[in-house]
Amino acid sequence: MTAAISNSRERRLVLAGGRAHPDLATSVAEHLDIELLPTTAYTFANGELYVRFGESVRGADCFVLQSHAAPINESIMEQLIMVDAMKRASAKAITVIMPCYGYARQDKKHKGREPISARLMADLFKTAGADRIMSVDLHTSQIQGFFDGPVDHLWAMPLLAQYVRTRVASDNLTIVSPDAGRVRLADQWSDYLGAPLAIIHKRRDPSVPNQVKVHELVGEVKGRTCVLVDDMIDTGGTIVQAAEALFENGAKDVIVASTHGLLSGPAVARLRDSGISEVVVTDTLPISDDKQFDKLTVLSIAPLVARAVREVFDDGSVTSLFQGNV
Repeated sequence: MTAAISNSRERRLVLAGGRAHPDLATSVAEHLDIELLPTTAYTFANGELYVRFGESVRGADCFVLQSHAAPINESIMEQLIMVDAMKRASAKAITVIMPCYGYARQDKKHKGREPISARLMADLFKTAGADRIMSVDLHTSQIQGFFDGPVDHLWAMPLLAQYVRTRVASDNLTIVSPDAGRVRLADQWSDYLGAPLAIIHKRRDPSVPNQVKVHELVGEVKGRTCVLVDDMIDTGGTIVQAAEALFENGAKDVIVASTHGLLSGPAVARLRDSGISEVVVTDTLPISDDKQFDKLTVLSIAPLVARAVREVFDDGSVTSLFQGNV
């Protein structure tokens, strides 16, 4: 393997990975048949971060991959510093790869005097020197408009849906949206798998964060295997309550499919002890040993990210990766 790829115009592709999810960065590099850029990174005693690259990136097309995993603010800051280091080292172009976009849920103001942190994230990376952002399954599509430059929005649904297709016959399958906000996603799943759609209507308790109350189910689930689809699983409360509502309405089995496995706090215990038979996520975020459980299946997003990197480097079409999938 070589440290970089050169095409016919002598352009160089360089991939650097942060410390948040080294396994994903290594896997993407392997799919590109390159080595990761040698990087020295450490944290000072007072919490400040230091990054230095071990090879020149002058004139190179650079890709900086960092998962915004816990501790999330440290992961984000490290990626910002990496981008700044590349900019100051005369990189030709810098693409920020954030498989899971930090602060994506803070994409609008719900009340007065609140921030729009997802927009601030985009501004920070632009100021640091990013020319392009690449992410997987943004919480809302409007985030693409927050960054002043190209945003490649990758889509994990085909990967997850193809796996589900190997597990359940489509003639006994119902796709379920756990709330009104995920209906569009569930509709795409429904079209892809040729399965009917059901929607769970819920209302959040504004006084208690991460708590929801399920109200009613729209759609036929009795005697069927239901696939609950969402972009992320955080504490697991929404998903587990949705699964309980499905079982109460006669569902035969419930599978959960989600792109980002945050699995915060009580999530593992909730999912493990629930009636859900399988939880399928991708590795956009690292899944540590203490978050592993028998029902969990983790699919690799690395091939998709590597293909998108190749398309960007070759001035191709990232959209072409998903043509025919809807």
